[in-house]
Amino acid sequence: MTDNTAITADAIAFIEKVSYDDLPAEALRVAERCMVDSLGVMIAGCSEHSVHILIEDALDQGGKAEALLLSGGQHKAPAAIAARVLGTAGHAHDWDDTQVSHDPAHVYGLLTHPSVPPLAATIAMSQRLGGVDGKRFMLAFQTGFETECKISEWMSHRHYRRGHHTSGTVGTFGAAAAAAKLLGLTGDKLAHALGIAASLAAGIRANFGTMTKPLHVGRASENGVTAAILASRGFTADPSVLDGQWGFFAVMGEGFDPSKPAQGFGKTFTIVDPGVSIKPFPSGILTHQSMDAMLKLVLDNDLKPEEVEAIRFYAGKNILEPIRYPLAINHLQAKFSMPALLAMMVLKRRASHHEFLDDFVSGPAMQDMQKRTQCLSDPAIDARGYDLIRSRIEVDTKDGRTLMQWADERYRGGPLNPISDADLEGKFRMCAEGALSDAQQTKLLSIVAGLENVADSADLAKAMVFEPAKN
Repeated sequence: MTDNTAITADAIAFIEKVSYDDLPAEALRVAERCMVDSLGVMIAGCSEHSVHILIEDALDQGGKAEALLLSGGQHKAPAAIAARVLGTAGHAHDWDDTQVSHDPAHVYGLLTHPSVPPLAATIAMSQRLGGVDGKRFMLAFQTGFETECKISEWMSHRHYRRGHHTSGTVGTFGAAAAAAKLLGLTGDKLAHALGIAASLAAGIRANFGTMTKPLHVGRASENGVTAAILASRGFTADPSVLDGQWGFFAVMGEGFDPSKPAQGFGKTFTIVDPGVSIKPFPSGILTHQSMDAMLKLVLDNDLKPEEVEAIRFYAGKNILEPIRYPLAINHLQAKFSMPALLAMMVLKRRASHHEFLDDFVSGPAMQDMQKRTQCLSDPAIDARGYDLIRSRIEVDTKDGRTLMQWADERYRGGPLNPISDADLEGKFRMCAEGALSDAQQTKLLSIVAGLENVADSADLAKAMVFEPAKN
């Protein structure tokens, strides 16, 4: 990497100049799907104790009433604090969408969960500003999405391998770009917003499997909003913060792929090509192919839990390193535990947020099945590269059979095998069940579907609000 790159300047030019008319029809279509998915998982995330704590903290802090707190009823908080709650809720079940890359050398964990940080920032800032119409809302969201994804795609894989959580670090730029677009920042103020965001970006993989993992995305959302607001008031930072010896790329990831920045911001929108994956399961994206493979093996052989003697799971380091818990004892660890996720498929033949409960994960059936499962490194899988997520499963049965299933590389939810619109709506309604009535769900879906004609996007936030559960 050299000191004379111009990535920050290119990002600034894109954020300044991109207009609604620049958004391809396919980008609008996919973005609508991403919004439906993200709003659903935000609502579902409000059932998590971690989000209850954040709402209580926001109410205790007080401050200017700018944006709604979702399950805080009609209570409002400053926009940055509301974005923190929204962002954390959106990642609380690890069910939010995932960026895609065609680069065979790319480490999947380096890719972001791209929608929640810019969407949380856009929802909160739109309420703060007031009168933000649907087209302006969509443009801000897509500006943040594109900025975040390109930075993630271009970074060295060392960023993730060193232990950074990209959705928390690079997600901050997505939120900052979205908020800056709504504020109309240009020139030096826009440069300073990105510079502030770079110093606020944080999140380490040591906190995977804890409440703090989704807080990474909440803080990315909050810090992006804060960066844009501070810059709008005249707060300064380095104006070329992505570039150079001590820039974000160098410090946080030991550089970037010099061949990639020529792709440019917005020349081809990442949301279209290579696309985005929408998760069928509330766990790390690296686990889904294997979960589907185990489900197929169970269904094809009508395998009963009591028939299982042992399970062997073979994969490369791109799965085995981040999916790190050999024995999950709670639902947060289960999201990053192949033994737990495979056990769910054997025991329940599904894995929805209803299975990710502490009582179930720590129960005797789950604990026993996890102890029957080995996770084994396969150098041959590693040698094939990381452009696709590859694994295989072997199950020894008590009657002496060995059953084997390879994961489908065209994983369900990805661009090569996308979730249908009907299944996406089904996921949304499952997420909103118990929080919003059927009529409220339908109203929220209709607002998103007709977003370009919405006069004030605060209507979207209002349609998401529900009363907190009674203890």
